[in-house]
Amino acid sequence: MRPILTCLLLLTAIAGKAQIEVSYVKEHYDKIDTTITMRDGIKLYTIIFVPKDASQNYPFLLERTPYSAGPYGAANYPSSIGPNNSLMQEGYIFVVQDVRGRYMSQGINLEVTPYIANKKTSKDVDESSDTYDTIDWLLKNIKNNNGRAGIVGISYPGFYATASLPDAHPALKAVSPQAPVTDEFIGDDANHNGAFFLLDNFSFINFFDIERKGPVTDYAKPLFTSSTKDAYDFYLKMATIKNTNDTAWYNKKSILWNQYLQHDTYDAYWKARNIRPHLKNVSIPTMVVGGWFDAEDLFGALHTYEAIEKQSEKNNNRLVMGPWTHGAWESEDWSKFATQDFGSNTSKFFQDSLETTFFNFYLKDKGIFNVAEVTVFETGSNKWKSYAEWPPKNSTSINYYFGDEQQLSTKKPTNLNSFKEYISDPANPVPYTNGIFGRRNNEYMAEDQRFVANRPDVVLFKTPALKEDITLTGRIIADLFVSTTTTDADFVVKLIDVLPENEPNISNAVKNIQMAGYQRLVRAEVMRGKFRNSYEVPEPFTPETITEVKFDLNDVAHTFKKGHKIMVQVQSSWFPLVDRNPQKFMRIPEATEKDFQKASIRIYHDTFHPSAIILPIPK
Repeated sequence: MRPILTCLLLLTAIAGKAQIEVSYVKEHYDKIDTTITMRDGIKLYTIIFVPKDASQNYPFLLERTPYSAGPYGAANYPSSIGPNNSLMQEGYIFVVQDVRGRYMSQGINLEVTPYIANKKTSKDVDESSDTYDTIDWLLKNIKNNNGRAGIVGISYPGFYATASLPDAHPALKAVSPQAPVTDEFIGDDANHNGAFFLLDNFSFINFFDIERKGPVTDYAKPLFTSSTKDAYDFYLKMATIKNTNDTAWYNKKSILWNQYLQHDTYDAYWKARNIRPHLKNVSIPTMVVGGWFDAEDLFGALHTYEAIEKQSEKNNNRLVMGPWTHGAWESEDWSKFATQDFGSNTSKFFQDSLETTFFNFYLKDKGIFNVAEVTVFETGSNKWKSYAEWPPKNSTSINYYFGDEQQLSTKKPTNLNSFKEYISDPANPVPYTNGIFGRRNNEYMAEDQRFVANRPDVVLFKTPALKEDITLTGRIIADLFVSTTTTDADFVVKLIDVLPENEPNISNAVKNIQMAGYQRLVRAEVMRGKFRNSYEVPEPFTPETITEVKFDLNDVAHTFKKGHKIMVQVQSSWFPLVDRNPQKFMRIPEATEKDFQKASIRIYHDTFHPSAIILPIPK
């Protein structure tokens, strides 16, 4: 959803369909540009591609998007349609729609539109009702349809796919939310555990929240012009979140940015935008898709699947998780990422064996779809694994305790009053990535962490070299016992796979990469300390008082190979991915430079305060 999304989806779509001649769509499909009137009278611009071959009936496959359904005009054809080449060549009635308030559609756009239960009048509209009305119109007005519809989308369009499930149209027979935006305070896009994701949002809202007077084929220039070659330096000089509304930047012109700064707790604004509680009694075949290296919506995929499972007894719900960044499952070839070689084309496998067969089976009665409920790619071992549920039943939670001498062990510590201490200085925050980047480095989720391992404000714990493989399948939990000399602090916990010293180097187009001792990030997450007990009601720390801070990291499917080490790093900043915490209990969007202060932070690891990372390991 965030700043790189539009470019990334465009690039992956182009790469994934590069083998198809540009003329293919025009030769095989008739294009209809039209508007569909919703129940409240608002007209949504909709582009429909109908197969020229009228000898059979076809199902509808919809994508609803805030990123433009164009190119606009009946004579203007795109180079490709649908999520992948196989589906395009299969033959569907493809439908792309500008959601209300975006591009050529009428109305007002609400980010992650709140769902309205128990609609009473035609004025009660949301994404569920708009999808319902769209499908209803298509069935009645487009010839040669077979009476069935499916919906698919990545990121924000993934949210619209999810939002079609409550109060769904009877003709909706298959839905695939992919990297769906799901809960923007707890784990997607805007915030993670209450910590604001500054880098992505500052750039994204500048291009997304441009005012329009009515339907437009393209938006005007961004709200402000900002050329950033070194994001770390840029945001450090900006100094505070409050300063983002200076005249050089947002200048209070963005509704969304102002809402983000206003709603700094899990209040009614964010709760209304959490679709999960409404995923009840879902029986429509659903395939949720996500990527282990998705920097935007890894949380959304995992928790959308989880919400359907927990609230829909008779669900037909599947989860697919691969070694992908945001949307990379629709690329032409995804066999490598960062320094990892997965040994096969994982995106091609997904498109042909999962996505195409899913829609063909449920929308066309074609072929079979007997894949397991859960299909995940296990990094480390480079294997696709199938499970009957997620997390797998045979996984058990094992505590790996922090200890003296940087030890990480399953043995509970016996020492008294043992801790590691560091100074967290907001003036010198720990960078999230190694190097100078103007925008987010998309490889940070698999990056070598040696660039911060020796910083005095990063503490680490590691196992000896493993005597056998250890596989993790499920959710990771950080359980910290901490103290701080101030009233607030962030805690970033990173799980790392340390490669052995005999690991051979690899070469890419730019340089030779030293892999011996490489500290490859497997999973990381941040917790804004004041939300440790409640996202709704933040609490200050009592200075120099030992306090438990326990929170979830996202799920993982990863094998630490024999000879590798398991490492955990803990720090209190992750900049500028996450905004700086002034380390003072207050509304951070109101903080001035004088509010930022150093903190002396202790991570305890003794018998009464056994800090640990809890790992999901098969029995």
